[in-house]
Amino acid sequence: MTSDIKKAALEGLADAAGFVLGALAGWQLGTAFGYDFVNTPGWGLPQLTGLLFIVLGCGAGRLLFRRLLKQYFGPDRT
Repeated sequence: MTSDIKKAALEGLADAAGFVLGALAGWQLGTAFGYDFVNTPGWGLPQLTGLLFIVLGCGAGRLLFRRLLKQYFGPDRT
């Protein structure tokens, strides 16, 4: 496997894991504060706030996993 393909595969895997795990963490955090987007009907302020927790979790998870990737594989690999 060439270096560029390996780099792209690691970045893609880090992005996917960061998005999914970050979204789950954001959903749980929103649910803990009483803003459950997934299990409540309608489009009120509580649901939109819950969605915001999920979206912010996606971004934070991706950022965290990208930083971990750079930390463990160095800046020359990512």
